[in-house]
Amino acid sequence: MKLPVFLDHHSTTPVDPRVLEAMLPFFTEKFGNAASRTHAFGWQAEEAVETARLQVASLIKAHPQEIVFTSGATEANNLALLGAARERKTGHIIASQVEHSSVLETCGYLETQGFRVTYLSVDTLGRINLEELEGAIGKDTFMISVLSANNEIGTRQPVSEIGKIAKKHGIYFHTDAAQSVGLIEHDVNAEGIDLLSLSAHKIYGPKGVGALYVRRRSPRVSLEPQTHGGRHERGIRSGTLNVPGIIGLGEAAQLCLESRRVESARIGELRDELQARVLAGLTQVQVNGDLSNRLPNNLSLSFAFLESGSILSAMRDIAASSGSACASAQAEPSHVLKAIKLSEPFARGTIRLGLGRFTTLEEVELTAHCIQEAVQKLREESQTWKFAQTDLRSNL
Repeated sequence: MKLPVFLDHHSTTPVDPRVLEAMLPFFTEKFGNAASRTHAFGWQAEEAVETARLQVASLIKAHPQEIVFTSGATEANNLALLGAARERKTGHIIASQVEHSSVLETCGYLETQGFRVTYLSVDTLGRINLEELEGAIGKDTFMISVLSANNEIGTRQPVSEIGKIAKKHGIYFHTDAAQSVGLIEHDVNAEGIDLLSLSAHKIYGPKGVGALYVRRRSPRVSLEPQTHGGRHERGIRSGTLNVPGIIGLGEAAQLCLESRRVESARIGELRDELQARVLAGLTQVQVNGDLSNRLPNNLSLSFAFLESGSILSAMRDIAASSGSACASAQAEPSHVLKAIKLSEPFARGTIRLGLGRFTTLEEVELTAHCIQEAVQKLREESQTWKFAQTDLRSNL
């Protein structure tokens, strides 16, 4: 077995060899600019980009002309929120407390510009309350932004129900689906989604490319461009297109469309096996998130009276994380763990494991063993753990 074992697929995924194979010609042989309309090199690049646009659209059951290519989901989230807000000039946005930082920080910026933002609370499983959502809607509300599945604890939100509420009130519904599109079926029309963000490197494509779905009718979503010069992507997002990256995103989307159902089932079985093995050998462990409705590749575990950094350091052969890659340097429990009101002794000892397309049962078995070994050793050395056990026994 090749070490270390990579179980951090929420942060990124390896490029699938089939994706790389599709991309390679567009670095050398087919290197044209897709905006060059006067010669064969440009025509060839443009044709390939439009094929990729169709592939991405098919993944979420959209029309190809509703796909706007970006540098990733972070830019797509910014374009959706800032573009709609600046088009509107004033008003109210509703988001959840457990959004990705690229949504929360953009909302925070808009608050400094005079916009009003309501941050919906979540329950202990990470789910929003639909009654709270509808009750927060005011006359000036123009957007709801709720991610489809959480990148830390895996909890899926009731996307279709949110879409119905948005349509009832004539409000845009944006969802950050970067974590879910490769594993869960999305139908933007059936789910009432008006704007959807995704990223190639979460679905076995290259880094540095993503897309924003922008509904073009019923309603037609209007966004103010955030970059200017060239009027690429129907004038919504200017800049020379990353042709090789877009080809990679398209191929990755196509592969997900073809194998998503079978692949998600296999990964879910491996995740359940990993969870069972860890829980069988340890006490004072909590599994976070909605266990009946979460991403099939997600396993968020909290170990009482330990520090996540110490656990990860002790698991030298396992590549995992304490939470979102965008906040991995923070020592404090993440905003997601605080939002679900995870108690301090557990929150500080939280690790996130993300399984993927190439994860094997052998890797799962090794990971479970490494986690048990690391936690047991750290607890043997921890005075805090020993005091906690003494207190527990004295209260029995």
